[in-house]
Amino acid sequence: MQARIYQPARTAMSSGTAKTKEWVLEFAPSAPRELDPLMGWTGSADTQAQVKLRFETKAEALAYAKEHDIDALVFEPKKRKANVRPGGYGDNFATNRRRAWTH
Repeated sequence: MQARIYQPARTAMSSGTAKTKEWVLEFAPSAPRELDPLMGWTGSADTQAQVKLRFETKAEALAYAKEHDIDALVFEPKKRKANVRPGGYGDNFATNRRRAWTH
């Protein structure tokens, strides 16, 4: 059984870092998806593809994989520095603003 261990990236619609601190163990699909001829739905007999296990650290995820004989690939996250302005969002509407308003 193969799995991958990774830290999820933040969503494209958010600048926040919620749900990006923990590590996820996700199983690789072992069977292809099938198209139901009557309804057109996709499905699979593989129930492991629905499982996502969350861990606080990478070491915990690796220990779980080793304990259950899961062949896991670890994908390291690409770290980015925070884009935080000194004044923050409220500085856009400050009455003592010295710079011109730009979008």
